[in-house]
Amino acid sequence: MFDDIRPYRDDEVVAVIEKLINESGLQASIASLKMPRLYQVLPTLACAIVKWSLKFRAQKFNSIDEIQIEVAKYLHHLIKSSTAGFTFSGIDNFDNTKPALFISNHRDIVLDVALVNLALYKSGISTVEAAVGDNLLHQPWVADLMRINKSFIVKRSAENKRAMLNASKQLSAYIHDTVANRQQNIWIAQREGRAKDGIDKTNSALISMLLLNKAKPTPIAEYLAELNIVPVSISYEFDPCDSDKAIELAERAATGSYQKQEGEDLKSITQGLIGQKGRVHIEFCPPILGDYTDSKAIAAAIDKEIISNYKLYDSNLAAHATLNQQATDNSVLEQLNKRMESLTSEQKHWLLTMYANPVKAKQEL
Repeated sequence: MFDDIRPYRDDEVVAVIEKLINESGLQASIASLKMPRLYQVLPTLACAIVKWSLKFRAQKFNSIDEIQIEVAKYLHHLIKSSTAGFTFSGIDNFDNTKPALFISNHRDIVLDVALVNLALYKSGISTVEAAVGDNLLHQPWVADLMRINKSFIVKRSAENKRAMLNASKQLSAYIHDTVANRQQNIWIAQREGRAKDGIDKTNSALISMLLLNKAKPTPIAEYLAELNIVPVSISYEFDPCDSDKAIELAERAATGSYQKQEGEDLKSITQGLIGQKGRVHIEFCPPILGDYTDSKAIAAAIDKEIISNYKLYDSNLAAHATLNQQATDNSVLEQLNKRMESLTSEQKHWLLTMYANPVKAKQEL
C-alpha cells in the first residue's frame, strides 16, 4: 500500500546506493558544486572522480542507521562552519519513549528537519522519517537519495481532484501507521513550502489530511493521542536565502506571481546548508492533546506553541524597530544592511519584513 512513497529499508540499501553511484545526474550535480572549474573544462573527468569517490565512501553502508550516523557527522561539521551556535531545548516537554509526529515551522528546504534530527540524535532519541514533496524531486535519483535517508514522498503533483484525494488518504494512513503501529517518529512541515515572509502558520488542510484516516466513531482526542503531535519551533538568527526570498516576495507583491528559474530549488538547498546562519535554536513544545472540534482549532493550537516558543534574535528586533521607525542597535542594523546591499528599496522592505514578522506574531498572541 505504501511502497511508492515509503523510505527504503535496510535490505534495499546496497542496491539503491549502487544505482545512485551510476547516476550521471548525481555525479554532475556533485561535480559542479565540489569542483566547478574542473567540471566546466573537463566534465567527464570531474564526474568520473565523483563516481570513484562515491563508490569508495559508500562501500561501508549496509543499513539506514549507518547512513544516518554519517549524516550526523556531516551536520556537526556544517554547524561548526555555518552557524554561531546551535542549541535546542524542550526534550522533556514530551514523552520521548513514545513515537511522535513532529510538526515544525518551515524556513529551510533541507536544514529544518536535519537539525530536528540532530537534536533527537544527540538526545538518544530515534530520528524521524521526513516528509518531502514530489515537487522537489525533479529527477528519479533525487527521490532515491531522499528515500534512502528516511524520507517519504508527499504527492503534490496529482493530475486531478480524485487523484489528489487518493494521495491524501494514502499519506494520512501512512503517517498514522508509522507512528501508531510501526512506532517510528515522523516530521512534517506545518505548511507546503517555506514561510518566506516569516509568518509561521499551520495550514488547516494539513490537519484535515492527518484526520482523513480517522474512523468516524473515533473521537478526535483519541486520534490525536495516537498521532502524538509535538510542535517544534525553529529559529534562525539569519536566513542564508533571505535576499532571494525578498526578491521573490517583492515580485509577487508587484505582479501577483513568481516564476522559478531552473535549478532554483537546488541553489536554495545548497545556500541554506552552507550559508551563514548566525545562531540557531530549536524548541520542542508540549504535545497537542485534547478534544478539539476541528482541524482549524488544532492548527491554531500548533501555531500558538510554535510562535510562543520562537526564539527572537537581535536581527528580528532590529528589523521590527526599523520598520516601525524606532531606535535600534546600529551594529545589528549594519549586518542587515550588508545583506540588503544589492536589493531595491521594495526588496529591502520585504527582507526586513520577514525578520520582523516573528516579533509581530508574538505581540499578537
